[in-house]
Amino acid sequence: MKYRKKPVVIEAVKWTGNNVKDLANFMGESQINYEIETRKMFIRTLEGIMEASVGDYIIKGVQGEFYPCKPYIFAETYEKTEE
Repeated sequence: MKYRKKPVVIEAVKWTGNNVKDLANFMGESQINYEIETRKMFIRTLEGIMEASVGDYIIKGVQGEFYPCKPYIFAETYEKTEE
């Protein structure tokens, strides 16, 4: 069987390694843990704690949850909208 992903508008912010405040505003400070020395970002997701690498997109899901997405997957799955 084949399935098509439903068209859903999402919110996302790209993790640049320098935009911790932007991500904290987007997600809420309790959702992230940032290590200054290593520039590693850890995100509390529905599946547990996940590491976000610089360049990953942080996506807000349909239930208000957050999770990291690799840039190549993001580019294949999403396109920018005017909303």
